[in-house]
Amino acid sequence: MLHSCCRPLSRCFGRRGDGLLWHTDLKPHASGDFSIAVVQANSSLEDQAQVLTYPSATYVGVYDGHGGPEASRFINSHLFPHIHRISLEQGGLSADVIKKAFDATEEEFFHLVKRSWPTRPHIASVGSCCLVGAITDDVLYVANLGDSRAVLGRKVAEGRSQPVVAERLSSDHNVAEEEVRKELEAMHPDDSHIVVYTRGVWRIKGIIQVSRSIGDVYLKKPEFSRDPLFHQFGPPIPLKRPVMTAEPSIEVRKLKPQDLFLIFASDGLWEQLSDEAAVEIVFKNPRAGIAKRLVRAALNEAAKKREMRYDDIKRIEKGIRRHFHDDITVVVIYLDHHHSSSKLKGSTVDCTKAPVDIFTYNADESEEPLHPMS
Repeated sequence: MLHSCCRPLSRCFGRRGDGLLWHTDLKPHASGDFSIAVVQANSSLEDQAQVLTYPSATYVGVYDGHGGPEASRFINSHLFPHIHRISLEQGGLSADVIKKAFDATEEEFFHLVKRSWPTRPHIASVGSCCLVGAITDDVLYVANLGDSRAVLGRKVAEGRSQPVVAERLSSDHNVAEEEVRKELEAMHPDDSHIVVYTRGVWRIKGIIQVSRSIGDVYLKKPEFSRDPLFHQFGPPIPLKRPVMTAEPSIEVRKLKPQDLFLIFASDGLWEQLSDEAAVEIVFKNPRAGIAKRLVRAALNEAAKKREMRYDDIKRIEKGIRRHFHDDITVVVIYLDHHHSSSKLKGSTVDCTKAPVDIFTYNADESEEPLHPMS
């Protein structure tokens, strides 16, 4: 049974970060351990993340916002309750339940935009990628919109040069991928500018790289893009039909003993590390603090590209730091098949949410006295 992840005090779950970094070293889930880390680059943190654990199930959400934090924060408080409600109605979790929960979240955010439109027209341009993982009865569901990514670390037969291989479990809905560009061109044969190469990258209508999201109403509802209220944010966009969707890609698989761990992360990680590099780091290092280790590896790569060091990157303030790397969220889920649900006692339900804003969280923490644990 899935309940809403409603505890607002993330400080109950996380360790004190350094500067713009927050993390949890290790916590139990139904069949193993998990670790989370988030680093903030934007003035307002646009990544949001949560892990919900039960004695027999684990749920993961990574939401990478763009244009502002409103959509990712909205998903963080609405998607899991929809999964809970619909799974009860349909007698259990399924790919159809997850799809309907995505649809319901998209519809509710659209109504929020309509209500807010007269006073906050910019909210029509806010959106978020959405990556969800669910494990129950040794079945894994991975659903995604956008270019956050889920990668499996899988053990291979002895004697191979690499003992563990990386297997991507999600599709990148980003027009940097030729397949995605072809899909959009096939859907819009009468629009020669549906995908445009501009500012060194491919973009839909010259504006956005991801093709699927929650939100981005002005690219899904033509009446919003043409409304005079929105013109203050740029010239009118001549849309004949929606150019983005909220249709998730969903992967369902039975977990096997050779499946060792899962990495769920926003594209901020994958811009710096390959799937294979991330899996190798997790495989070769201790569990405690593994998500933070991945974040730091990504920051080291970002620093190298600018001929800098990690400590140099760490001193750069939020907002300015976005010119060096994106917000980065990482969740690592270990799959210990020999463990039973006894890792979580009784009917324990635990909800771990990353802070809504790392900078504010760490500033608040620094003002509070430290007390030894009893």
